[in-house]
Amino acid sequence: MREGGEGGKRVRGGRSQWHCRRNPASLPPQAAEVPPEASGTAANPNGTTAMCSGTAALTQRSETERLSCSVPHPPPKPNPAIPMRRSPGEASLRRRRAPVRLCVALAALVACTIWLWSSSAGLTLASYKAHDVDVNKLWRTAESKGWRASSAPRSYWPPPPTEFETNGYLRVRCNGGLNQQRTAICNAVVAARIMNATLVLPELDTNSFWHDESGFVGIYDVPHFIKTLKYDVRIITSFPEISTNGKSKKLKAHQIRPPRDAPVTWYKTVALEKMKNYGAIYLTPFSHRMAEDINDPEIQRLRCRVNYHALRFKPNIMKTSSEIVNKLRSEGHFMSIHLRFEMDMLAFAGCIDIFTPQEQKMLIKYRKENFAEKELVYRERRLIGKCPLTPEEVGLILRAMGFDNTTHIYLASGELFGGKHFMRPFKVMFPRLENHSSVGHGKLEENTRGLAGSAVDYMVCLLSDIFVPTYDGPSNFANNLMGHRLYYGFRTTVTPNRKALAPLFMDREEGQTAGFEERVKQVMLTSHFGGPHKRIHPESFYTNSWPECFCQVNPVNRADECPPDNIYEVLENQFLSEEGLGEVKATNQADSTSQPEETTI
Repeated sequence: MREGGEGGKRVRGGRSQWHCRRNPASLPPQAAEVPPEASGTAANPNGTTAMCSGTAALTQRSETERLSCSVPHPPPKPNPAIPMRRSPGEASLRRRRAPVRLCVALAALVACTIWLWSSSAGLTLASYKAHDVDVNKLWRTAESKGWRASSAPRSYWPPPPTEFETNGYLRVRCNGGLNQQRTAICNAVVAARIMNATLVLPELDTNSFWHDESGFVGIYDVPHFIKTLKYDVRIITSFPEISTNGKSKKLKAHQIRPPRDAPVTWYKTVALEKMKNYGAIYLTPFSHRMAEDINDPEIQRLRCRVNYHALRFKPNIMKTSSEIVNKLRSEGHFMSIHLRFEMDMLAFAGCIDIFTPQEQKMLIKYRKENFAEKELVYRERRLIGKCPLTPEEVGLILRAMGFDNTTHIYLASGELFGGKHFMRPFKVMFPRLENHSSVGHGKLEENTRGLAGSAVDYMVCLLSDIFVPTYDGPSNFANNLMGHRLYYGFRTTVTPNRKALAPLFMDREEGQTAGFEERVKQVMLTSHFGGPHKRIHPESFYTNSWPECFCQVNPVNRADECPPDNIYEVLENQFLSEEGLGEVKATNQADSTSQPEETTI
């Protein structure tokens, strides 16, 4: 009998000195994934391989038993009635085997000694790593490793076409929530640049969840948006009027439904052809209508300029956010958590089994009305990390990492589904809990409703010392925020691995609590905590724009070199030069025709 598995359980393996193999299903995940290196080794619970124990018995076993390294049957007992006879050749062979057996035994003994030493060293190192997590360090930004944010062009970047050189006008309808719309706006700017088109201020869909009709002008600072992107695209607030037969009328756009994740080539061919034919196109819907992976660093940097510089919330939203952050900071460090435990996300994920029958009916109804029909099995969804973490699970993760009940937390969330009983365990663990309603009284509360409230939550989470997303997906709140925090100084982000954590929570629910916090901590140690790291599919560009939107002062690779300090002066001179040429062209065209340029569109 020997120690093995989890929580100090004992595993029987035949005789006490022979334990060669264990069922991988009984091992923790990291052990099951490590196959034995060769016959004669056994999977160890710590993910290493162990030589068979019982070294001293090797010299007494048959060759077959010794090489198979499996639990042996007892050797047959000799019959005293039958005398044993050995030929001279056999005796000689046995004499020759004796030194071989001794060598094998010594080799096995040395190997086992080395394994025991390395195993104990590995355990010591693992324990050191697990217990050496300094939570206080997480309140500071992650190490930059010599990188800094930079989205300015690093090669020749011609100014956008003038009013008289444009290929046409682009209008888009950005559907979805606030942050889904945000990525769509970034893609709209890129599309206009690709097609040499003039962009009409993007239209924001009336959100079915927030029921908010604020639109672009109600959420974002329009003058700042247009000014910041003047070197990239020409932007107007509405379609121009055209003159036909002496009458003026608004230009009408040709409507197109773009394919999902459309490549750049689609915009350069299909969309551009329609634009030239009709003068203007209207792309709707425009959520997820451009591929994220574009093999052009300058185009990717344009996305960063839009997302992190041009898209600034209106002054009243920025002011409210600043006041809330100042109030929170007056009491020291604070953590923000985006608790995505709302009806729309739970219905979308198909994670409904933890709710009452009445609540399940509500979620099923919402899913049928808003999402495509699909059979979803709760246990399967949970095991692949598709279920949002519950408030209690979030609290257990933070406590396992070493955060205590004095931690100051700002909760960014809509209306939590399932009632207050889901929040009760979290509040017991972390009582210092705030949201924009508890921090912002009076006028602050008035400015945090609908999409404006989501915008305030976004800014508070952006400026918090630590951010914890509980559910990250394409173009959502947490997805964008992680990328934004990375861009603005590698701010600490604690990202739970829901897929790796799911079996631990499920074991706990079944009563297997031994070693739970230590196992959770080991999973969380794999997080980057907001530091620079290579983007690997399926990680979104909007979650991690490294390395395209970062540079090094002393780069190893030339492609990572920072742009010159006067880059915007260069762009301004190019812009003014192009504007002057545009005015000359416009004058020449006016002299040669009585129709304004718009009539040809």
